[in-house]
Amino acid sequence: MIETSHREASTETPQPVSESVSKRRLVFIVIGVLLGMLLGAVDQTVVGTAMPQIIYDLHGLQHYAWVFTAYMLASTVSVPIYGKLSDIYGRRGFFLVGMILFLTGSALSGMSQSMTQLILFRGLQGLGAGAMLPIAIAIIGDVFPPSERGKWQGLTGAVFGLASIVGPTLGGWITDNWGWPWVFYVNMPIGAVALVTAGLAIPSMARRRQHRIDYIGAALLILGTVPLLLAFTWGGETYPWGSVQIIGMLAFAAVALVAAFIWESRVAEPIISPSLFKNSIFTVSVLASFLASAGMFGAVMYLPLFIQGVVGNTATNSGVVLTPMMLGFIASSIVGGQLLARTGKYKVLAIVSFGIGALGAFLLSRMDASVSDGVVVRNMVITGLGIGVSMSLFTIITQNAFPVQKLGEVTASLQFFRSIGGTIGVAVLGTVMTSRYNAVFASNVPAELRAQLTPEQLAALQNPQSLMAPESGGAIQQMFAGFGAQGQEILGQVMLAIRESLATAITDLFVVTTIALVLAMVSCFFLKEIPLRKTNRVEASTEVAQLEEVAEPPAPVGADD
Repeated sequence: MIETSHREASTETPQPVSESVSKRRLVFIVIGVLLGMLLGAVDQTVVGTAMPQIIYDLHGLQHYAWVFTAYMLASTVSVPIYGKLSDIYGRRGFFLVGMILFLTGSALSGMSQSMTQLILFRGLQGLGAGAMLPIAIAIIGDVFPPSERGKWQGLTGAVFGLASIVGPTLGGWITDNWGWPWVFYVNMPIGAVALVTAGLAIPSMARRRQHRIDYIGAALLILGTVPLLLAFTWGGETYPWGSVQIIGMLAFAAVALVAAFIWESRVAEPIISPSLFKNSIFTVSVLASFLASAGMFGAVMYLPLFIQGVVGNTATNSGVVLTPMMLGFIASSIVGGQLLARTGKYKVLAIVSFGIGALGAFLLSRMDASVSDGVVVRNMVITGLGIGVSMSLFTIITQNAFPVQKLGEVTASLQFFRSIGGTIGVAVLGTVMTSRYNAVFASNVPAELRAQLTPEQLAALQNPQSLMAPESGGAIQQMFAGFGAQGQEILGQVMLAIRESLATAITDLFVVTTIALVLAMVSCFFLKEIPLRKTNRVEASTEVAQLEEVAEPPAPVGADD
């Protein structure tokens, strides 16, 4: 490690931002933070809509997944590093650097002349996004004490819900009217406003003391996380789960992460300190957030497929099918934040929110091929109402359990494990859906009909997601045209089998989502409840006690449930 001198250490507890700046400046700080978060959130949703045209223009279907994978890898592995560095050197600089990297990547992505260039520039965007999200949340933590953060961090959850609603429609409109490069260029004006606002409003709050930057720990963390995420991204899709490639990456990731754990346990200023897990609040929050992300991404990824493939709505409608769920998400995020700020009680709020989310997921799992639009909307709203609270709730809980000097580290660590949970959840749920679809489809197609289809034709019907692509309709029609007069009848039987098989596979997937949310709810019964601090000005003696004995933050008598 390399020691970096950053002036003399200060023994004074940093003064809370909310006590040192005007209310007007506080408003501009929040606006700058929310604009930065909106920048990253909208980008993820608008790009997906433009991808078919991008693939057509750049001739890169085989590299389709890497456009998202490069962004995800870069953002996930950089999150804990940015979080730790922001604790050492202050938030503003890294928040602004993150936005500059993101905007640079956006501009270059719009100018891409090949898929290779686009993938590289998306990775640059991801490096910027890795700073923007955790540091934005940490800035809210710097500005407001835990007792007030709920009503403000509820807005951060609402930003992501809003992006999910607006993004697909906006991406389609921009692609149709201006061309796909403008899907990336549209970030520039928003980013310019966010940069100016954040640069002028956010104070630097740098820590003026000596530090040791843990380069080896950061390298080991990257070496462990990248193959882990790649294995779960490629497993069951690019390579079989039992293949040498997947097993090799998982084994390498395990070795690197064990090495990272050992190393981080021994250094003075680790990127992610293993001692954080001695704090029961942090451990439960990580577990609950991990499970919630896995469950939420299941709904987000596969509900559009259900609407298009089973209910029969068009691809355009399926792009915004998540609107009811996201409206519930936004409402519960805002209301949950207000309830937390008013009552200071988070344990019951966490349990109830996961209970509602699990109920919604269970209702989704009970749907079949004959389900009506109204029932689907009802179930999505209930699910959104449940999971919306948890996205910001556990951030506040975790921040409240540690001294302000560790705010960036714990915030970024929670986001890191939440991202990994989402990636692993999508992989597991995708495997469940594919295996169940293949098994049910084989039993739903009558034996006499299977006898009329060639192995190639049967294989072409084994991927439900490719069958939902707009160009697939004509290919299927052509496939069955060779059967002559009975071709349409056979096609009708096959499409019915596909719909019923897809309904069964996706609803079985929601059973797994239900289990994940129930486990998250159960974990919250072990959540220690301590009062939310009413100020960021923590007494020095208390902070020292928390730093020296992270296992149990001090709490007043009777605080435990």
